[in-house]
Amino acid sequence: MIRAVLFDLGGTLHVNDSPPGRDVWFARRVIGRLEDYGIRLDITPEALAAQLSVNAEEYKQHSEQDLRELPTAEIWSRWFLREQNLTPEQLSPMSEELSFLYDYERVRVMRRPHLAQTMQSLKDMGIRMGVISNIISRSVVPHFLAEYGIDGFMDCVITSCGTGIRKPDPEIFRIAERKMGLAPEELAYVGDTISRDVRGTRAAGWRLMIQIRNPGVAHRDKGLENGPWKPDYLIDDLAEIPDIIARENGGT
Repeated sequence: MIRAVLFDLGGTLHVNDSPPGRDVWFARRVIGRLEDYGIRLDITPEALAAQLSVNAEEYKQHSEQDLRELPTAEIWSRWFLREQNLTPEQLSPMSEELSFLYDYERVRVMRRPHLAQTMQSLKDMGIRMGVISNIISRSVVPHFLAEYGIDGFMDCVITSCGTGIRKPDPEIFRIAERKMGLAPEELAYVGDTISRDVRGTRAAGWRLMIQIRNPGVAHRDKGLENGPWKPDYLIDDLAEIPDIIARENGGT
């Protein structure tokens, strides 16, 4: 029997887009916050936006190969701001704040429809819930959950920045199992990507994998659509989940 459903955050509980000029606006935010800490960058927001785009993508590719998340001060000094020749020691006092801004403000985030209703329905069924997310900020997931009014539903929040491990490494799922006190056959996971979520859930041997469509990340899964990793269900709306769990649990 499925006793808990855990969720990805980005692309699953919310989706995002990047309106024209958002990247430059965010780069200006970074420059301003660094100045508040006494670090002045000799670069325009436009140039920094271009650097951040390239550097963040290279870091993502690197982290998806070794499935490890670096400490925030290293991410910003060695990767995101590497042309600025800043040390981890210089960035350590504000690296978490920069990471929060990166995950919270860099793109425009919109919660999925029926989010709170889905959580309430699952709770009413006696299903426990949690989050497993690849993300660089330790504080942003609790912030999003509180903002969406669903933090009270979550029994655990497991992040790559908190564990140093990224999906699809099954060890991050093992950490969630221990935190929840449940076995793989009692757990379901909901995510939007094949490369991280479907692969990770299958590698961990969890009972059920539900993939929610997210056209915004199709490029990340290019070439995997016809591969060996398949979800048990492919959905368009979070509201479909309670009926799936009830059906899988024999209508209970």
